[in-house]
Amino acid sequence: MTENQNKFGTAPVFFTAISTILGAILFLRFGYSVGTVGLGGTLIIVLIGHAVTIPTAMALSEIATNIKVEGGGAYYIISRSFGLVIGSTIGVALYLSQAISVAFYIIAFTEAFSPVFDWLFDNYIFMPWADWLLHQSQTLAIPALFALTSIVLTKGAKLGIQTLYWVVAILTVALIAFFMGKPIEVDPLATPPPPIPEVSIFTVFAIIFPAFTGIISGVGLSGDLKDPGKSIPMGTLAATFFGMTIYILIALKLYNSAPLPMLADTSRLVMADIAIQGWWLIPLGLAAATISSAIGSILVAPRTLQAMAKDRVFPGPAVNTWLAQGKGKGDDPYNASIVTGTIALFFILLGKLDAVAEVISMFFMVTYGSLCLISFMQHFAGDPSYRPRFKSKWYISLFGAVACFGLMFFMNSGYAFISMFFMLALYFTLNYFTTDKKNIAVIFQGVMYQISRKIHVFLQKSDKEDNTSWRPSAVFLSPHTFQRLDAFNLTRWISHKYGFGTYIHHIDGYLSKQANQDAKLMKNRIIKMAQATKSEVYIDTLINQNLEGSISQVVQLPSISGTENNMLLFDHARNNPSEIQTIVDNFKLIQAANFDIGILSTSERQFGLMKEIHIWITSSDYENANLMILMAYVISAHPDWKNGIIKVFYVFPKATIQQEKEKIAEMISSGQLPISSKNIEFIDRDEGVALNSIIMQNSPDADLLILGFLSEALKRFGTGVFEGYGDLCNILFVNTEEGKQIK
Repeated sequence: MTENQNKFGTAPVFFTAISTILGAILFLRFGYSVGTVGLGGTLIIVLIGHAVTIPTAMALSEIATNIKVEGGGAYYIISRSFGLVIGSTIGVALYLSQAISVAFYIIAFTEAFSPVFDWLFDNYIFMPWADWLLHQSQTLAIPALFALTSIVLTKGAKLGIQTLYWVVAILTVALIAFFMGKPIEVDPLATPPPPIPEVSIFTVFAIIFPAFTGIISGVGLSGDLKDPGKSIPMGTLAATFFGMTIYILIALKLYNSAPLPMLADTSRLVMADIAIQGWWLIPLGLAAATISSAIGSILVAPRTLQAMAKDRVFPGPAVNTWLAQGKGKGDDPYNASIVTGTIALFFILLGKLDAVAEVISMFFMVTYGSLCLISFMQHFAGDPSYRPRFKSKWYISLFGAVACFGLMFFMNSGYAFISMFFMLALYFTLNYFTTDKKNIAVIFQGVMYQISRKIHVFLQKSDKEDNTSWRPSAVFLSPHTFQRLDAFNLTRWISHKYGFGTYIHHIDGYLSKQANQDAKLMKNRIIKMAQATKSEVYIDTLINQNLEGSISQVVQLPSISGTENNMLLFDHARNNPSEIQTIVDNFKLIQAANFDIGILSTSERQFGLMKEIHIWITSSDYENANLMILMAYVISAHPDWKNGIIKVFYVFPKATIQQEKEKIAEMISSGQLPISSKNIEFIDRDEGVALNSIIMQNSPDADLLILGFLSEALKRFGTGVFEGYGDLCNILFVNTEEGKQIK
């Protein structure tokens, strides 16, 4: 109970976010925006900026209400959704943007004292060295950094939150004074302000955008909140919409209160000239806004670094242990604050306000785009564990992700490419050192499963394709996967471009726990074969007492393509008659499903050089002809057969051979037959001459033979249909109950 009493509610989230949103940019560069790109351009910048921040705020709120958000804020959300490798990659970028923001806001804080220094130099005489010293931004920035860091290190987050209430009150008074102010009366005899610089709207956007990034500040307090799932959505969204409204009103007020050249002059604090008692209220408001933003950043950044160290993402256990060390009951990130202060000091000594703003914008764009992308993918992943209390819309998250990554290149293409290179280098480095290799693949798999399911349902409900647009959706059932690769190769050739292939390895035996484990190991072995050959074959296994049991199951399987399976394939070794006998014995069962049937008769020559496919067509199996030609065309489309040719041999009695020649010639000329006429040979067959002897005489060097067979012949001759081919290459025997049309 005592620990819970030390936690914060929703108000700190709102105040941390809004004090950062209505921060330094508002006072120092928002007038510059109105002056350079006009009222319309500034309103566009506000709208574009919030087209990014609103989807991000909604995505952030959605993800935060799904999981228990702990210390580390946005980093914790990303790492628990993407995994530590992706999460820490984005987390480092997020941390750097937060640490650099500390320097950015402190540099801006020093500009609040410019009117004071100007008044002193106008009324008093100082030594030249004092004049130079007091006009250096580092003169006040460095002591301010040390003071803020000391407060956080000694008093922790609680004092920082209490300070936020005071600065928000001062900021409110300053803004009221500004809105109550009157337009500036321009003296016609006064020295005209500098001309308006010509700058791109996206250049101005890059400078202004950090003003809108306060939405992520409140999330950094997640480890210090009583109910992050409630406080983060309410505080973040309220601050986002409230900030957008204030910026629109300020743009209107500035445009109607001062001439554009005066607004574009960055050396002048125009808001002070407009506001009531602006000479002291506006600098005070600027100081309050910048100091509160700096406090917010210096509270959040070390907690992000500490959370990553606790996840052991940095190389070296000693580094992680030192950075993860906290202080007090609240585990305030003591060592991480020292590192953050050091980084901020470096940028204070180096950076200019506008240049630092552009760098910060890039880092935040990467982070925001990633958050929106996570939310978008989770909408389609269908993960039962993803049940957020607050839900965004998938199209809002998608728009936010596309807007973030697109705006990076519009803002500064050079910075965008550098940011991408930095992120890739960081990813591979952290991937090497991080032991937890979980990545984005889990979410992608969930998305693909859902897309696949919807496509299957759609195809099932749609009109089925007829024979005029036939393509093979084949299932190859074989118990010989690890003895010979011919069956697997044929399946991957069929499924390469025009067809769909499922390869099922039959396992003799009874289903048991051990048999199931062995089947999974076999399946993984075959999947590795598919990966090694870059094939698009779906792999599975079946355990049955005999092949007949597997056949009865396979003919009832749904197709992975969403269409019905239409072809069943088997294989047998030509020198092992028992294998073909099993297939012949179960032929009636196969026919009952009305499948096209293919039987691959393998020999020691296998598929030879994969140069020639010979198709043999006779008058007795003319219905199989088109299926045979189509199968040859589908197989030859694979790169393994890239130099292969298809030859067709028509064997007919002498009495009808001329009619068949004319019919084939007409099919070739109309484009129905995708084979050159020079690759077609007509053979007149004398009565009493066996077909297999003709084939052995004309196709001794073929690499694949495709022959047809009829069920009536199988009933009459049994296994004899597949015998008598000696040591010829592999032969694919095909049978169809319905003739196919070639269009």
